[in-house]
Amino acid sequence: MLYHAIEAQYLALTPFRIAADTWRNLLAHPHNPLSETTLHRAGAAAFEIMGRAARRHGRPEFGIASVTIDGETVPVREKLIHGEPFCRLIQFERLLEKPRKDPKILLVAPLSGHFATLVRDTIESLLISHDVYVTDWQDAREVPLSDGRFGFADYVDVLHRCIRHIGPGVSMLAICQPAPAAIVATSLMAEAKDPLTPRNLIIMGGPVDTRVGTTEVTRLAQSHPISAFEAAAVHNVPPIHPGNGRRVYPGLLQLSGFMSLNPDRHLKAHIDFLWAHAKGDDQFARAHRRFYEEYLAVMDLDAQFYLDTVSIVFQEHALMKGTLKHRGHLVDPTAIRNVGLMTVEGGRDDITGTGQCHAAQELCARIPDKLRLQVTEDKVGHYGLFSGRSWRERISPAIGAFIRGNKAS
Repeated sequence: MLYHAIEAQYLALTPFRIAADTWRNLLAHPHNPLSETTLHRAGAAAFEIMGRAARRHGRPEFGIASVTIDGETVPVREKLIHGEPFCRLIQFERLLEKPRKDPKILLVAPLSGHFATLVRDTIESLLISHDVYVTDWQDAREVPLSDGRFGFADYVDVLHRCIRHIGPGVSMLAICQPAPAAIVATSLMAEAKDPLTPRNLIIMGGPVDTRVGTTEVTRLAQSHPISAFEAAAVHNVPPIHPGNGRRVYPGLLQLSGFMSLNPDRHLKAHIDFLWAHAKGDDQFARAHRRFYEEYLAVMDLDAQFYLDTVSIVFQEHALMKGTLKHRGHLVDPTAIRNVGLMTVEGGRDDITGTGQCHAAQELCARIPDKLRLQVTEDKVGHYGLFSGRSWRERISPAIGAFIRGNKAS
Protein backbone atom coordinates (compact mmCIF):
# COMPACT_ATOMS: atom_id res chain seq x y z
CA MET A 1 0.00 0.00 0.00
CA LEU A 2 2.92 2.35 0.62
CA TYR A 3 3.83 2.42 -3.08
CA HIS A 4 0.24 3.13 -4.06
CA ALA A 5 0.14 6.01 -1.57
CA ILE A 6 3.41 7.39 -2.96
CA GLU A 7 2.16 7.23 -6.55
CA ALA A 8 -1.12 8.87 -5.53
CA GLN A 9 0.78 11.64 -3.77
CA TYR A 10 2.96 12.36 -6.80
CA LEU A 11 -0.11 12.50 -9.03
CA ALA A 12 -1.94 14.77 -6.60
CA LEU A 13 1.03 17.14 -6.44
CA THR A 14 1.49 17.35 -10.21
CA PRO A 15 -0.59 20.54 -10.66
CA PHE A 16 1.22 22.15 -7.71
CA ARG A 17 4.61 21.22 -9.16
CA ILE A 18 3.71 22.54 -12.62
CA ALA A 19 2.43 25.79 -11.13
CA ALA A 20 5.58 26.22 -9.01
CA ASP A 21 7.87 25.55 -12.00
CA THR A 22 5.87 27.95 -14.15
CA TRP A 23 6.08 30.79 -11.65
CA ARG A 24 9.77 30.18 -11.09
CA ASN A 25 10.42 30.35 -14.84
CA LEU A 26 8.37 33.53 -15.18
CA LEU A 27 10.14 35.29 -12.32
CA ALA A 28 13.62 34.22 -13.45
CA HIS A 29 13.14 34.55 -17.21
CA PRO A 30 15.89 36.71 -18.75
CA HIS A 31 13.28 38.69 -20.73
CA ASN A 32 11.58 39.66 -17.48
CA PRO A 33 12.96 43.17 -16.74
CA LEU A 34 12.56 42.55 -13.00
CA SER A 35 14.20 39.11 -12.96
CA GLU A 36 17.38 40.41 -11.31
CA THR A 37 15.63 42.31 -8.55
CA THR A 38 15.88 40.99 -5.01
CA LEU A 39 12.15 40.40 -4.75
CA HIS A 40 11.89 38.40 -7.96
CA ARG A 41 15.03 36.37 -7.25
CA ALA A 42 13.69 35.51 -3.79
CA GLY A 43 10.34 34.54 -5.30
CA ALA A 44 12.00 32.35 -7.92
CA ALA A 45 14.01 30.60 -5.19
CA ALA A 46 10.88 29.98 -3.11
CA PHE A 47 9.03 28.46 -6.07
CA GLU A 48 12.09 26.35 -6.89
CA ILE A 49 12.07 24.91 -3.36
CA MET A 50 8.35 24.11 -3.62
CA GLY A 51 8.73 22.51 -7.03
CA ARG A 52 11.68 20.40 -5.90
CA ALA A 53 9.71 19.09 -2.92
CA ALA A 54 6.88 17.90 -5.20
CA ARG A 55 9.11 16.34 -7.86
CA ARG A 56 10.10 12.69 -8.32
CA HIS A 57 13.90 12.54 -8.27
CA GLY A 58 15.41 9.91 -10.53
CA ARG A 59 18.86 8.37 -10.42
CA PRO A 60 21.47 11.14 -10.91
CA GLU A 61 24.46 10.85 -13.20
CA PHE A 62 27.99 10.89 -11.88
CA GLY A 63 28.76 13.61 -14.41
CA ILE A 64 32.53 13.53 -13.92
CA ALA A 65 33.82 14.52 -17.35
CA SER A 66 37.32 15.64 -16.35
CA VAL A 67 39.69 16.22 -13.47
CA THR A 68 42.59 18.63 -13.04
CA ILE A 69 45.95 16.90 -12.48
CA ASP A 70 49.14 18.95 -12.12
CA GLY A 71 47.38 21.93 -13.66
CA GLU A 72 46.19 20.00 -16.71
CA THR A 73 42.60 19.06 -17.52
CA VAL A 74 42.38 15.30 -17.96
CA PRO A 75 39.26 13.72 -19.52
CA VAL A 76 37.53 11.00 -17.47
CA ARG A 77 35.22 8.26 -18.68
CA GLU A 78 33.14 5.69 -16.82
CA LYS A 79 34.15 2.15 -17.65
CA LEU A 80 32.12 -0.90 -16.60
CA ILE A 81 34.52 -3.45 -15.15
CA HIS A 82 32.03 -5.92 -13.75
CA GLY A 83 28.26 -6.05 -13.65
CA GLU A 84 25.76 -8.11 -11.69
CA PRO A 85 22.12 -7.58 -10.65
CA PHE A 86 22.71 -5.60 -7.46
CA CYS A 87 26.01 -3.87 -8.21
CA ARG A 88 28.11 -2.54 -11.05
CA LEU A 89 31.83 -2.03 -10.60
CA ILE A 90 32.76 1.22 -12.34
CA GLN A 91 36.27 2.45 -13.08
CA PHE A 92 36.66 6.18 -13.54
CA GLU A 93 39.33 5.96 -16.18
CA ARG A 94 41.60 8.96 -16.55
CA LEU A 95 42.60 9.45 -20.19
CA LEU A 96 46.15 10.53 -19.42
CA GLU A 97 48.65 11.30 -22.17
CA LYS A 98 51.36 9.64 -20.09
CA PRO A 99 50.23 6.66 -17.97
CA ARG A 100 50.81 6.94 -14.22
CA LYS A 101 51.26 4.15 -11.70
CA ASP A 102 48.94 5.64 -9.11
CA PRO A 103 47.55 3.46 -6.29
CA LYS A 104 44.36 1.55 -7.02
CA ILE A 105 41.48 2.28 -4.68
CA LEU A 106 38.10 0.58 -4.41
CA LEU A 107 35.61 3.13 -3.12
CA VAL A 108 32.78 1.20 -1.46
CA ALA A 109 29.81 3.56 -1.64
CA PRO A 110 27.13 3.31 1.05
CA LEU A 111 24.08 1.16 0.34
CA SER A 112 21.75 3.05 2.64
CA GLY A 113 19.09 4.61 0.46
CA HIS A 114 21.08 7.00 -1.73
CA PHE A 115 22.75 6.24 -5.03
CA ALA A 116 26.54 5.94 -5.32
CA THR A 117 26.52 9.37 -6.97
CA LEU A 118 26.31 10.78 -3.44
CA VAL A 119 30.09 10.24 -3.24
CA ARG A 120 30.78 12.21 -6.43
CA ASP A 121 32.93 14.72 -4.54
CA THR A 122 34.90 11.84 -3.03
CA ILE A 123 35.59 10.38 -6.45
CA GLU A 124 36.68 13.69 -7.96
CA SER A 125 39.24 14.30 -5.20
CA LEU A 126 40.62 10.76 -5.29
CA LEU A 127 41.01 10.84 -9.08
CA ILE A 128 43.75 13.44 -8.80
CA SER A 129 46.21 10.85 -7.53
CA HIS A 130 44.49 7.44 -7.62
CA ASP A 131 43.12 4.87 -10.02
CA VAL A 132 39.51 4.84 -8.77
CA TYR A 133 36.91 2.05 -8.83
CA VAL A 134 33.43 2.47 -7.33
CA THR A 135 30.63 0.12 -6.28
CA ASP A 136 27.58 1.45 -8.10
CA TRP A 137 24.73 -0.20 -6.16
CA GLN A 138 21.49 -0.81 -8.03
CA ASP A 139 17.96 0.11 -6.99
CA ALA A 140 16.37 -3.08 -5.62
CA ARG A 141 12.96 -2.26 -7.07
CA GLU A 142 14.55 -2.45 -10.53
CA VAL A 143 16.03 -5.94 -9.94
CA PRO A 144 13.73 -8.82 -10.98
CA LEU A 145 12.82 -11.25 -8.23
CA SER A 146 14.29 -14.04 -10.35
CA ASP A 147 17.76 -12.65 -9.56
CA GLY A 148 17.33 -13.75 -5.95
CA ARG A 149 17.57 -12.00 -2.63
CA PHE A 150 20.46 -9.85 -1.43
CA GLY A 151 21.65 -9.94 2.17
CA PHE A 152 24.70 -9.00 4.23
CA ALA A 153 26.60 -12.12 3.16
CA ASP A 154 25.88 -11.34 -0.50
CA TYR A 155 27.27 -7.84 0.06
CA VAL A 156 30.54 -9.32 1.36
CA ASP A 157 30.70 -11.65 -1.63
CA VAL A 158 30.24 -8.68 -4.00
CA LEU A 159 33.24 -6.95 -2.39
CA HIS A 160 35.32 -10.10 -2.93
CA ARG A 161 34.35 -10.24 -6.61
CA CYS A 162 35.08 -6.54 -7.09
CA ILE A 163 38.54 -6.93 -5.61
CA ARG A 164 39.26 -9.88 -7.88
CA HIS A 165 38.25 -7.92 -10.96
CA ILE A 166 40.51 -5.01 -9.98
CA GLY A 167 43.53 -7.16 -9.20
CA PRO A 168 46.39 -7.04 -6.68
CA GLY A 169 47.51 -4.03 -4.67
CA VAL A 170 44.12 -2.37 -4.20
CA SER A 171 43.23 -0.26 -1.16
CA MET A 172 39.61 -0.38 -0.01
CA LEU A 173 37.86 2.78 1.20
CA ALA A 174 34.50 2.14 2.89
CA ILE A 175 32.24 5.10 3.65
CA CYS A 176 29.73 4.70 6.49
CA GLN A 177 27.42 1.69 6.15
CA PRO A 178 29.85 -0.73 4.37
CA ALA A 179 32.46 -0.54 7.15
CA PRO A 180 31.49 -3.85 8.86
CA ALA A 181 31.22 -5.69 5.52
CA ALA A 182 34.60 -4.31 4.43
CA ILE A 183 36.19 -5.62 7.64
CA VAL A 184 34.55 -9.02 7.12
CA ALA A 185 35.71 -9.22 3.49
CA THR A 186 39.27 -8.26 4.43
CA SER A 187 39.32 -10.66 7.40
CA LEU A 188 38.27 -13.63 5.28
CA MET A 189 40.84 -12.87 2.58
CA ALA A 190 43.60 -12.31 5.13
CA GLU A 191 42.81 -15.56 6.93
CA ALA A 192 42.92 -17.44 3.61
CA LYS A 193 46.24 -15.73 2.82
CA ASP A 194 44.68 -14.54 -0.40
CA PRO A 195 47.26 -12.61 -2.49
CA LEU A 196 44.52 -10.17 -3.47
CA THR A 197 43.86 -9.12 0.14
CA PRO A 198 43.52 -5.30 0.18
CA ARG A 199 46.77 -3.51 0.87
CA ASN A 200 44.98 -0.89 2.96
CA LEU A 201 41.57 -0.64 4.59
CA ILE A 202 40.26 2.89 5.15
CA ILE A 203 36.99 3.31 7.03
CA MET A 204 35.20 6.65 7.30
CA GLY A 205 32.27 7.25 9.64
CA GLY A 206 31.45 3.55 9.76
CA PRO A 207 29.19 1.86 12.37
CA VAL A 208 31.68 -0.75 13.54
CA ASP A 209 30.70 -0.76 17.22
CA THR A 210 27.21 0.67 17.67
CA ARG A 211 27.29 0.05 21.42
CA VAL A 212 29.18 3.33 21.83
CA GLY A 213 28.57 6.89 20.61
CA THR A 214 24.79 6.67 20.85
CA THR A 215 22.85 8.61 18.21
CA GLU A 216 19.21 8.75 17.15
CA VAL A 217 20.05 6.10 14.55
CA THR A 218 21.38 3.63 17.11
CA ARG A 219 18.62 4.38 19.59
CA LEU A 220 15.96 3.64 17.00
CA ALA A 221 17.66 0.48 15.74
CA GLN A 222 18.08 -0.89 19.25
CA SER A 223 14.67 0.08 20.64
CA HIS A 224 12.52 -2.43 18.75
CA PRO A 225 12.77 -6.13 17.88
CA ILE A 226 13.67 -7.04 14.32
CA SER A 227 10.09 -8.25 13.77
CA ALA A 228 8.85 -4.69 14.34
CA PHE A 229 11.16 -3.32 11.63
CA GLU A 230 10.03 -6.04 9.25
CA ALA A 231 6.36 -5.25 9.89
CA ALA A 232 6.70 -1.46 9.67
CA ALA A 233 9.44 -0.86 7.10
CA VAL A 234 9.33 -3.73 4.59
CA HIS A 235 7.02 -3.46 1.58
CA ASN A 236 6.47 -5.31 -1.69
CA VAL A 237 7.43 -3.75 -5.00
CA PRO A 238 4.27 -3.33 -7.15
CA PRO A 239 3.88 -4.66 -10.73
CA ILE A 240 4.77 -1.31 -12.33
CA HIS A 241 8.47 -1.94 -11.54
CA PRO A 242 10.82 -4.70 -12.79
CA GLY A 243 11.31 -5.85 -9.20
CA ASN A 244 7.63 -6.77 -8.89
CA GLY A 245 7.11 -8.85 -5.75
CA ARG A 246 10.51 -8.15 -4.20
CA ARG A 247 10.40 -7.28 -0.50
CA VAL A 248 12.25 -3.99 -0.01
CA TYR A 249 12.97 -1.21 2.42
CA PRO A 250 11.80 1.82 0.38
CA GLY A 251 14.30 4.62 -0.04
CA LEU A 252 11.70 7.25 0.81
CA LEU A 253 11.43 5.81 4.32
CA GLN A 254 15.18 6.11 4.76
CA LEU A 255 15.12 9.66 3.40
CA SER A 256 12.37 10.70 5.80
CA GLY A 257 14.36 9.15 8.64
CA PHE A 258 17.52 11.04 7.72
CA MET A 259 15.68 14.34 7.34
CA SER A 260 13.92 13.90 10.68
CA LEU A 261 17.31 13.76 12.40
CA ASN A 262 18.02 17.40 11.51
CA PRO A 263 14.82 19.20 10.50
CA ASP A 264 16.15 22.53 11.76
CA ARG A 265 19.32 22.16 9.70
CA HIS A 266 17.38 21.40 6.51
CA LEU A 267 15.02 24.31 7.16
CA LYS A 268 17.98 26.65 7.69
CA ALA A 269 19.66 25.36 4.52
CA HIS A 270 16.58 26.23 2.46
CA ILE A 271 16.23 29.66 4.06
CA ASP A 272 19.92 30.33 3.38
CA PHE A 273 19.39 29.24 -0.22
CA LEU A 274 16.47 31.63 -0.59
CA TRP A 275 18.42 34.61 0.70
CA ALA A 276 21.60 33.69 -1.16
CA HIS A 277 19.66 33.47 -4.39
CA ALA A 278 17.93 36.77 -3.63
CA LYS A 279 21.31 38.49 -3.10
CA GLY A 280 22.75 37.01 -6.28
CA ASP A 281 25.11 34.51 -4.62
CA ASP A 282 24.85 32.01 -7.45
CA GLN A 283 27.79 29.92 -6.26
CA PHE A 284 26.06 29.12 -2.96
CA ALA A 285 22.76 28.52 -4.76
CA ARG A 286 24.38 26.06 -7.18
CA ALA A 287 26.01 24.13 -4.34
CA HIS A 288 22.71 23.95 -2.46
CA ARG A 289 20.81 22.89 -5.58
CA ARG A 290 23.36 20.22 -6.41
CA PHE A 291 23.31 18.76 -2.90
CA TYR A 292 19.53 18.49 -2.61
CA GLU A 293 19.02 17.13 -6.11
CA GLU A 294 21.36 14.33 -5.00
CA TYR A 295 20.04 14.02 -1.45
CA LEU A 296 16.40 13.68 -2.52
CA ALA A 297 17.17 10.93 -5.06
CA VAL A 298 16.69 7.64 -3.22
CA MET A 299 16.69 3.93 -4.00
CA ASP A 300 15.13 0.86 -2.39
CA LEU A 301 17.14 -1.77 -0.51
CA ASP A 302 16.43 -5.48 -0.60
CA ALA A 303 14.61 -6.30 2.64
CA GLN A 304 17.07 -9.07 3.50
CA PHE A 305 20.01 -6.67 3.46
CA TYR A 306 18.15 -4.06 5.47
CA LEU A 307 17.05 -6.52 8.14
CA ASP A 308 20.48 -8.21 8.24
CA THR A 309 22.15 -4.84 8.80
CA VAL A 310 19.81 -3.84 11.62
CA SER A 311 20.23 -7.24 13.26
CA ILE A 312 23.97 -7.89 12.78
CA VAL A 313 25.34 -4.36 13.17
CA PHE A 314 22.94 -2.58 15.50
CA GLN A 315 21.35 -5.28 17.66
CA GLU A 316 23.59 -8.34 17.87
CA HIS A 317 26.91 -6.46 17.60
CA ALA A 318 28.11 -9.74 16.14
CA LEU A 319 31.36 -8.45 14.63
CA MET A 320 32.54 -6.84 17.87
CA LYS A 321 31.48 -9.84 19.96
CA GLY A 322 33.28 -12.30 17.69
CA THR A 323 30.12 -14.24 16.82
CA LEU A 324 29.63 -13.20 13.19
CA LYS A 325 29.73 -16.02 10.66
CA HIS A 326 29.97 -15.74 6.90
CA ARG A 327 28.52 -18.70 5.06
CA GLY A 328 29.01 -20.74 8.24
CA HIS A 329 32.63 -19.62 8.78
CA LEU A 330 33.45 -17.61 11.91
CA VAL A 331 34.91 -14.23 10.99
CA ASP A 332 38.20 -13.42 12.72
CA PRO A 333 39.36 -9.78 12.30
CA THR A 334 42.60 -10.59 14.14
CA ALA A 335 43.60 -12.46 10.98
CA ILE A 336 44.23 -9.03 9.44
CA ARG A 337 47.92 -8.35 10.05
CA ASN A 338 49.88 -6.93 7.15
CA VAL A 339 47.16 -4.49 6.05
CA GLY A 340 47.16 -0.75 6.68
CA LEU A 341 44.17 0.42 8.72
CA MET A 342 43.00 4.03 8.74
CA THR A 343 39.83 5.16 10.52
CA VAL A 344 38.26 8.60 10.16
CA GLU A 345 35.56 10.11 12.37
CA GLY A 346 33.75 13.44 12.49
CA GLY A 347 33.32 15.14 15.84
CA ARG A 348 29.87 16.39 14.81
CA ASP A 349 28.69 13.16 13.20
CA ASP A 350 25.10 12.62 14.33
CA ILE A 351 24.63 9.41 12.32
CA THR A 352 27.73 7.41 13.27
CA GLY A 353 28.60 8.43 16.83
CA THR A 354 31.98 9.07 18.40
CA GLY A 355 34.06 5.93 18.78
CA GLN A 356 31.96 3.71 16.51
CA CYS A 357 34.39 3.86 13.61
CA HIS A 358 37.64 3.97 15.59
CA ALA A 359 36.52 0.70 17.23
CA ALA A 360 37.95 -1.03 14.16
CA GLN A 361 41.42 -0.29 15.54
CA GLU A 362 40.72 -2.43 18.60
CA LEU A 363 38.92 -5.07 16.59
CA CYS A 364 41.85 -5.61 14.21
CA ALA A 365 44.22 -6.11 17.12
CA ARG A 366 47.18 -7.70 15.31
CA ILE A 367 47.92 -4.93 12.84
CA PRO A 368 51.28 -3.34 13.73
CA ASP A 369 51.16 0.23 15.01
CA LYS A 370 53.23 1.43 12.05
CA LEU A 371 50.38 0.43 9.74
CA ARG A 372 47.68 2.29 11.67
CA LEU A 373 46.27 5.79 11.54
CA GLN A 374 43.35 7.26 13.48
CA VAL A 375 41.97 10.63 12.40
CA THR A 376 39.24 12.72 14.06
CA GLU A 377 37.94 15.88 12.42
CA ASP A 378 36.36 17.66 15.40
CA LYS A 379 34.23 20.17 13.48
CA VAL A 380 33.00 17.84 10.73
CA GLY A 381 29.62 16.14 10.45
CA HIS A 382 28.78 12.90 8.71
CA TYR A 383 28.56 14.13 5.12
CA GLY A 384 31.52 16.46 5.61
CA LEU A 385 33.76 13.42 5.99
CA PHE A 386 33.51 12.64 2.28
CA SER A 387 32.22 15.83 0.69
CA GLY A 388 33.04 19.50 0.93
CA ARG A 389 35.97 21.60 2.04
CA SER A 390 37.22 19.47 4.96
CA TRP A 391 37.20 16.39 2.77
CA ARG A 392 39.06 18.05 -0.09
CA GLU A 393 41.61 20.02 1.95
CA ARG A 394 42.45 17.65 4.82
CA ILE A 395 40.88 14.21 4.76
CA SER A 396 41.54 13.27 1.12
CA PRO A 397 45.22 14.33 1.24
CA ALA A 398 45.64 12.37 4.49
CA ILE A 399 44.24 9.25 2.85
CA GLY A 400 46.56 9.66 -0.13
CA ALA A 401 49.57 10.09 2.13
CA PHE A 402 48.59 7.04 4.18
CA ILE A 403 48.24 4.82 1.12
CA ARG A 404 51.55 5.92 -0.34
CA GLY A 405 53.38 5.76 2.96
CA ASN A 406 52.12 2.32 3.89
CA LYS A 407 54.61 -0.37 2.94
CA ALA A 408 52.27 -3.28 3.66
CA SER A 409 51.92 -5.80 0.85
